[in-house]
Amino acid sequence: MPLDQSFIGREYPPTAAYEVGREKIREFAAAIKDDSPLYRDVDAAKAAGYPDVIAPPTFAVILSMAAHDAIVEDPQLGLDYSRVVHGQQEFTHHRPIRAGDRLVTVVHVDDIKARAGNDFLTVRAEIGTVDGEPVCTAKSMLVARGTVDEGEGA
Repeated sequence: MPLDQSFIGREYPPTAAYEVGREKIREFAAAIKDDSPLYRDVDAAKAAGYPDVIAPPTFAVILSMAAHDAIVEDPQLGLDYSRVVHGQQEFTHHRPIRAGDRLVTVVHVDDIKARAGNDFLTVRAEIGTVDGEPVCTAKSMLVARGTVDEGEGA
């Protein structure tokens, strides 16, 4: 069944605060095979002008994907996650994510389009500090495959 267009513009409540730790940053950097000292060495990060180690830019996916759970688990939307593939991802950083940040994420449904029997769900995650400082905007496109009923001639 196609996704409900009335969800366009919907905003979900902020996530619980996520405290960014040095070790999580190191683990993420190792997983993506990025050996920048800015992600591992406090002295190198401070020499570059940061108060602590910073996270690789794609670290924001940890927060944005966790925030997507609100959409995925919303029974009113009716998204069958077993049919979803991740179609696109982009990050706009307002400043680097850094160790010690306490971040919350508010997720928005920006668009829903049906094409070729699939629904394209555009989701925006606004990541900021618990004090309201914007840190990153993460936009994702989720593709729900085969959402048009057989009788609709997809």
